[in-house]
Amino acid sequence: MKICVVGAGAIGGLLGAKFALSGQDVTLIDRGAHLAAIQQGGLKLIEQDGSEAVVRDIAARDSLKGLDRQDLIVLAVKAHFLDGIAREIPALTDSQTTIMTCQNGIPWWYFQRHGGRHDGRRLKSLDPTGALEKNIDGHLIVGCVVYPAAAVPEPGVIRHIEGDYFPVGELDGEESDRATRLYDLLVGAGFRSRILSDIRSEIWLKAWGNLSFNPISALTHATLESICQLPETRRLAATMMREAQDIAESLGIAFRHTIEKRIEGAEQVGSHKTSMLQDVELGRSLEIEALVGAVLELAEISEIPAPSIEAVYACVKLLNKTMLLEGGGLRINNAA
Repeated sequence: MKICVVGAGAIGGLLGAKFALSGQDVTLIDRGAHLAAIQQGGLKLIEQDGSEAVVRDIAARDSLKGLDRQDLIVLAVKAHFLDGIAREIPALTDSQTTIMTCQNGIPWWYFQRHGGRHDGRRLKSLDPTGALEKNIDGHLIVGCVVYPAAAVPEPGVIRHIEGDYFPVGELDGEESDRATRLYDLLVGAGFRSRILSDIRSEIWLKAWGNLSFNPISALTHATLESICQLPETRRLAATMMREAQDIAESLGIAFRHTIEKRIEGAEQVGSHKTSMLQDVELGRSLEIEALVGAVLELAEISEIPAPSIEAVYACVKLLNKTMLLEGGGLRINNAA
């Protein structure tokens, strides 16, 4: 299978390395020192048990331009960088191509092939110009929720920290042949997967924690454990999650966990820095709209108040603006 992984950061690199090791024809798209290291010495993967493998025969480049048709395109850049690559996607696809999205938070395609009263509605917080909707064919998309944790400790190296679960699902809930092929691909590469009939509920389950813990951690520089153990921030996270649950349930989403169980799960992770806090520490632009802003847009669509989410959103948005001004401009970074 010909696979293009757009964004060879932590998760994209993990997927690309494991796909290549399982015998697939993989091309990685990245930039800077990470790309240079991969081109020079291959992509090194450090597994959870400490074992190492170097994938040397893997193509790596800085652009999609010039690539031919792909069987699978994995979009593993952060949501706010998708606009920059969307226009290059059509040249790589035909009706048999599958596009797997691996972004955190609410995806731009949320109402595509939705079937509800908002079917086809564009989320302006995530796709303000319509470039994603225009260039990334919703009929080719299979949704994916990313549960593993990985890191890029140095250029050209991916460290798989924990987790191996990548559930996938068609946007309309169909149990399609291509979803089965994607499931087989993931399992064949050593991951766990499952084909879900309601991928949006799984997306909300993860987004539930992202929309609260990520911005709170960015604002306070606190770990998950610290946020959960301080009564005031624990209550704030719970309040934000309760508001989000009201929004999601109004859109037909069913949560299989309680808020308290979700918070307890975050606390058990321990002294973990969220991705947004890591971005703050590294001076990167923050993934605000996909994690928080889109939830507020859904609140407006659903006519459900979300004052706590709105307040935290305002603060973290100002933090991002201040960081960019102090840092002298936007620093682009790959996701996941």
